[in-house]
Amino acid sequence: MSKTIHFKNTAISYTDEGKGTAIVLLHGFLENKKMWNAFIPEFIKKYRVITIDLLGHGESESLGYVHSMEDNADVVQTILAELRLRKVVFVGHSMGAYVALAFAELYPEFMKGLVLLNSTSRADSDERKLNRDRAIKAVKQHYTNFIRLSISNLFSENNRERLASEIEHVKEEAVKTPLQGIVASLEGMKIRKDREILLHFSEYPILLILGEKDPVLNYEQSLEQIEGTKVQLATFPDGHMSTIENQDELKVVLSAFFKKV
Repeated sequence: MSKTIHFKNTAISYTDEGKGTAIVLLHGFLENKKMWNAFIPEFIKKYRVITIDLLGHGESESLGYVHSMEDNADVVQTILAELRLRKVVFVGHSMGAYVALAFAELYPEFMKGLVLLNSTSRADSDERKLNRDRAIKAVKQHYTNFIRLSISNLFSENNRERLASEIEHVKEEAVKTPLQGIVASLEGMKIRKDREILLHFSEYPILLILGEKDPVLNYEQSLEQIEGTKVQLATFPDGHMSTIENQDELKVVLSAFFKKV
């Protein structure tokens, strides 16, 4: 059952179920809190699970023309304050992990553990920034085409046929994302800070989960950021959408991490 809270006069939607250690699940770009539906029933047996629609996604309203990762982190903090939570474990998928990293920098005392799922602690390269600008232009011109193509490109090629119906469902959810939310998020991701330093000096456990055939994140380059750190690594053989492409294995990996935290 979704609940609503207001952040800067903006309605934010979230869910809160279960008891125990608090686990906050943050979706990625063009996704929403429903992406975790396959995971919640299992996790709430042992944990308190909070899912949040980030700014301009799902049932949460847009705040302006740029949704910075810090703005989203403040949204998360507003919800944690409402729920009187002190220490939480974050699982962030892609953009959700950028938000979790921003939160970890702004509110380190709340961190109990962090999972970066198909994501990176590094800022956008100049090339990626140009791609964000191109994406903004493309979505303004061909909204539906842009979204449908963007979603297909997140899956490894060998899964696009096998998971055709699941991919179609992701697209159906994605096209509900308003244009303002999409553009504001692209602008926010483009200007986000490099937070690799957190992987080297944070006191809490961190897990990085990567797909070897991730079409948007270079696997080898992603490994560089955890060299010489205590960050744990889990690797799947597929693409950017481990929540769908490697769902059962991901449940096992996350449950093991939660147990240790």
